Amino acid sequence: MMPSGLSRVALRRLPAALLVLLLSMMRTSPVRAQDPITGFPGGIPNPATLPPEQARALLASRPDLAQQVRERIAASGMTPEQVRERLVAAGYPEDLLDPYMPGAESTGATVAPTTSTVDALRSLGVVSARGADSMLAKDSTAAIAKEIAQDSVQPKGLQVFGLEVFRRRTREFAPALAGPIDANYVLGPGDLLVLVLTGDVERSQSFEVNREGFILIPQVGQVQVGNLTLGQATDLLFTRLGRVYSGIGREPNARTRFQLSVGKIRAVQIYVSGDVARPGLYQVAGAGSVLSALYSAGGPTARGSFRKIEVRRGSELLGTVDLYDYLLRGINSTNLRVTSGDVVFVPPHGPQVKVTGEVLRPAIYELVPNETLRDLIATAGGFTDQALTTRVQINRVLPPAARGTGGRDRVVVDVSGDQLAQGTVPPYPMEAGDSVVIFPVTRRMRALVTVQGNVWLPGPIGFTPGMKLGDAIRLAGGPKPDVFLGDVLVTRLQPDSTRIQLRSALADSTGLPVNNFPLADDDEITVFSRSEFRSDRYIVITGAVRKPGRQPYSEGMTLRDAALLADGLREDAFLDYAEVARLPRNRESGQMASSIRVPLDSTYVFDRGANGKYLGPPGLPAAASGAPSFVLEPFDNVLIFEQPGWELQRVVALTGQVQFPGRYALVNRNQRLSDLIAQAGGLTKEAYPAGIQFYRRKDNEGRIGIDLPLVLADSGYYDNLILAGGDSIHIPEYNPVVRVSGAVNAPLAVTWAEGKNMDFYVASAGGYSRDADKGRAYVTQPSGKVESVHRRFLLPDGKPVPAAGATIFVPEKDKTKPSGNTLQILATAATIIASLTTIIIVAKQ
Repeated sequence: MMPSGLSRVALRRLPAALLVLLLSMMRTSPVRAQDPITGFPGGIPNPATLPPEQARALLASRPDLAQQVRERIAASGMTPEQVRERLVAAGYPEDLLDPYMPGAESTGATVAPTTSTVDALRSLGVVSARGADSMLAKDSTAAIAKEIAQDSVQPKGLQVFGLEVFRRRTREFAPALAGPIDANYVLGPGDLLVLVLTGDVERSQSFEVNREGFILIPQVGQVQVGNLTLGQATDLLFTRLGRVYSGIGREPNARTRFQLSVGKIRAVQIYVSGDVARPGLYQVAGAGSVLSALYSAGGPTARGSFRKIEVRRGSELLGTVDLYDYLLRGINSTNLRVTSGDVVFVPPHGPQVKVTGEVLRPAIYELVPNETLRDLIATAGGFTDQALTTRVQINRVLPPAARGTGGRDRVVVDVSGDQLAQGTVPPYPMEAGDSVVIFPVTRRMRALVTVQGNVWLPGPIGFTPGMKLGDAIRLAGGPKPDVFLGDVLVTRLQPDSTRIQLRSALADSTGLPVNNFPLADDDEITVFSRSEFRSDRYIVITGAVRKPGRQPYSEGMTLRDAALLADGLREDAFLDYAEVARLPRNRESGQMASSIRVPLDSTYVFDRGANGKYLGPPGLPAAASGAPSFVLEPFDNVLIFEQPGWELQRVVALTGQVQFPGRYALVNRNQRLSDLIAQAGGLTKEAYPAGIQFYRRKDNEGRIGIDLPLVLADSGYYDNLILAGGDSIHIPEYNPVVRVSGAVNAPLAVTWAEGKNMDFYVASAGGYSRDADKGRAYVTQPSGKVESVHRRFLLPDGKPVPAAGATIFVPEKDKTKPSGNTLQILATAATIIASLTTIIIVAKQ
C-alpha cells in the first residue's frame, strides 16, 4: 500500500527522479494496448503526466513496489540522513521515505513483474538479462502452471507432443541484440550499422537506420538501406563508396577494403494470438524468428496447432510454420523474418492421434494431410527394443458418415502382415481421434531353468539341450554347507500346463546328484537347507533381570550367558539360587515341566567398579563365588527370584503447618500417621488439624477422610493409618468459612458459625434453587470425610453440622427420572395410616 506520508500533494510535487524510481520499474513498451496488470491504456503513463489518483491506484495495484523502492534506496549508497536532507531541500516532509529506509519493516506482498514489465526494465538498462530472468522465474512458472492445469483436453497420462518444450523457466532463449548475423538479415529502423574502412583509408563509423530507412554517411550522403538485406546493403555501399574512395574493392589486395556489419540489432514488437499460453504483444530482436515469439508467449496450448502456425502482416498471410521440423530434427526451416506489427497466430489443432505403448515418445501427435501410420510411428521415435513389431492395434472412432445404429461407433483395427514382420510399418491411412497401441513382447522367457533354495546364486539359468541336474546346480554356485542331502525337487511343466514332480538326492555337499537326470526347458529346481526343517529354538528368562524375554538358543549356552544377554541382574535379584523349568523327558504321567534349582553367586552381578566392588544398592548377602556352570537346553524357562522384602525407600510428603515439612522416608512397614507427625516435630500453633488433606496415590485411592484431632489424642484410633509410599499429607491453617456450591441461588463462602447445621449455610447462600435435590445434599468436612442428610421416620431429618473449612454441595435433580405424583403419594400414605389405626383398634378389643 502507499505510505501514509505519500499524499496527493506530495505526489503532484514529487521530483521526476523519484517518480521514475517508483514507476520506471513498471513501464511497458509504448503501445496503446491495455496493460493486463495495471489496466492503463498503453501501459504505464509518463511520470510527468501521471495524475495523483492514477499514481495511487498504480501503487495499490503493485504492492511489490515498496520493496523494490527500498532496494533502490539501499543501492544508491545514501545514508538515511542524506535522503532526509534532500527531501527537506525539495520541500517534502523528512519522513516521507522512512518506511523504505534500510531496516524499516517490510510492507506489502511480493509480486513478480510481468514479461512486458521486465522487457521495459531491460530496454531502460535498469536490470540485466539475468536479473530479468530471476524476476520472471516465479511469475512465469506460476502462470504456466495455471495454464497447464487448464489444458485438460489431452487424455490423462499423455501430453501433447511439444507442449513441454515451451514451458520454460528462463529467458536464456531470447536472441541477443548484438552479435554476428547472416547476409539475409533485412535491415530496418533502429539497426546500428558499423562501417569499417582499411588500407589507404583507416576509418570506422557507426550509423543508425532512421525511421525512413536511411543512413547518412559523410562525403557519401544519404543511403537507403531499409528493407534491404545485409548483403544487398553491402553491394549498394560498394557502389556508393567507390565514387568517393579510389581503389576500393573487396579482393584481399585492394588498396582500400571495407566491411559492413550490424553492431546492434533493432527490437521489434510482435503480436502473438490464438491458442497460446499467454497471448499478447512481445518484444523480440529484429533477427528473431517465429520461434522467438512463441517462446516468449509460452508456446501453443494443448488446444493449439503445432503444424500450421500462421504469420500475417496486415491482411496478408506471409506463410505457415510446422514446429515438428524444429521439435523432431532441430531444424528451423522457415526463412520468415518477423518485423514490427507482424502477427503470429496459432489456430486450433488439426487431427490428433494418440500413440501409446512401446514407442520412444508416447504422446498425442497432430497430423497433416496424407500422413500415415508409417509417418506417425517415425514421429514417435520408432519402436522400442521391447516392442512387438508384428502387430499394431488402432482403436478408431468412426467418422459420422460411417456410423450406424445401435451405438457401435468404435472399431478396433489390427495392422499386421509381411511388412510388419520385416520391421517396416505400412503406410496405413490414419483418422482423427485414432489411438495407436504398440504392444510389448511377451514376458515369458524360454530356454531357461530356475534353481532356487539353498544355493549360492539362486535364479534363472540358461538352458541348453542335454543339460543335467548337476550342471544346473553347479552353475547356481553349488549348495551351501548346511544343504539337506536327502531330497532335491524338480518341478516340470507339461505341454498342457500341468506339472509333474521329479526328485533326486545329493551324494555329498559338493552338489553331485545321486540321480543326475537330464533337464527340460522351464524346469524349477529346489535345493533345501537343514535349518529349514529345524524349529526355532530359544530360552526364556524372566524375573529380576533388566531385559526379560525370549533369547535365541545356542549349543552350550549357560545360565550365566542368558543373564548376560538379559543385560544383567537387577539390584533386587536373589543370588542364592534360580529356578529353571525344563520340558519333561516323558509326558505319559501328564507332567508339563520339571523344576531345577540352580545355585547362583555374587559373580552374576556384573555392575562392578575397577576394584571389583559391587556398585549397586545393598541387598541380602550371597556366596562370593563357586556356583557351578549350568548348561541350558532348548525351551528352558529361567526365573531369577527377587529378594524377599527388598525394595527402595518409601517416601511420604508432609507439607503445611508442621515444624519440619518435607519428604520423609518410612523407617519401617508399620509407621503410622501420628509417628510421622511426631518425626516432623509436631504441629505449629497455626495448624488446623481438623482440615488435614490426606491423599494416597496407591491404587488411585485419592483423598482419604482423617479425623486428625482424635488421632493425636489417641494413637490407637482407627484413623491413624499405616502410611504407604507416595502418600501426600497437608496440614492447613485455620479457615473459618464454609463454602456452599451446587444448586443454590447464590453459591458463595459463608462465615462459619459454631453449631449451625447445613440449612443455615444454604439459606445464607440464597436458599435452594428450583432444580435442587435437597435429599441428596452433603457436606465435605475439612478432614475429607463426607456427611449427608439422615432420613428419619416421623421425625425431623438429621442435618450435618459443617466444621470450619467444610464445603456444602447441593446436587441438581436427575431430570432423566420421572417426577413422582404428590397427590398419589399422599393418598397411599393415608391408606397406610388408616390400616394401622384399624389394626390398633382391633388389638385393643
